[in-house]
Amino acid sequence: MADGSATIEGATTIAADRLRSFIERVERLEEEKTTIMNDVKEVYAEAKGEGYDVKTLRSVVRIRKMDRAERQEQEALLDLYLSALGEG
Repeated sequence: MADGSATIEGATTIAADRLRSFIERVERLEEEKTTIMNDVKEVYAEAKGEGYDVKTLRSVVRIRKMDRAERQEQEALLDLYLSALGEG
């Protein structure tokens, strides 16, 4: 029986170590994410300081992430909606 409980304790220790490893990795990544987000804010602040419109810059970044077909579909819908409102 002693051998059985030692095996269970060993497995529990291994599982706890693995869990700790996952948690620590996530914590490191969260720290990196915070650092990166601060860097992004600094870039936008620098652009704003040079006279660029940050809202427009954010839109350009969002649009550039889109697939070309998705972007064209969004633009077509925007044109359609504006036309329906008599503004296009």
